[in-house]
Amino acid sequence: MKDMVRALAALGTLLASEAVIAAGEAPAAPAATPAGLGAQLAQMVFGLLLVVGLIFFLAWLLRRMQGTAQRGAPVIEIVGSRAIGPRDRLLLVQVGKEQILIGHTPGSIETLHVLAEPVEVPAAARQATPEFAQRLLELMGKDHKDKK
Repeated sequence: MKDMVRALAALGTLLASEAVIAAGEAPAAPAATPAGLGAQLAQMVFGLLLVVGLIFFLAWLLRRMQGTAQRGAPVIEIVGSRAIGPRDRLLLVQVGKEQILIGHTPGSIETLHVLAEPVEVPAAARQATPEFAQRLLELMGKDHKDKK
């Protein structure tokens, strides 16, 4: 991020010096008057706002472009998950109309079984990913949501 700002500042300086050379004028000495300092400060703030606005616009554009790329991707959904150890899990994954039972460990992912008949999971049982704070409380064993 800092490199990008430095590159844009260097580009702006280069363009300004090219304009001065093209005009055939020597660069004027910086004004020491209060009005000159105010103008320089306003120009600096305007340039900074322009660069920050450009960064935000490019970030927004990048998010929009990534969102359109994911819409055409094949649908893979985790139907269910069960921890069988501190770092080991069983995952039931649906790919199209086929369901696959997968074993996931830190060192590998293996297909354990391809189900001949898909397991029907009601929509109410499929929960959205919990918020980070809620998940952290659950992992710490301090889930007060159910206790009243």
